[in-house]
Amino acid sequence: MRLQPGASRAKVDGVVVLDDGAAVLKLRVTEPPEGGKANAALIKLLAKTWKLPKSALSLVAGQSDRRKTLAVAGDPAALRRDLEDWLAGLD
Repeated sequence: MRLQPGASRAKVDGVVVLDDGAAVLKLRVTEPPEGGKANAALIKLLAKTWKLPKSALSLVAGQSDRRKTLAVAGDPAALRRDLEDWLAGLD
């Protein structure tokens, strides 16, 4: 994932390809990148978007970087199916 803190509004932009060729989910949050505020806003945004409890999401890498890695708790097969359906709806 790639996070843009301090945006004018919170939103999921969709999948983008970065200069290094990596395909990532691009998101924007209004909170600043200070004191973990943007990271908390990211989790809140994705929990709401994916209809999951915030406790199901945890940041595992990228605490102070724009590129983030999240862990999502739950049944892997069901999560994969739900996320694939969600991604298909972004087109």
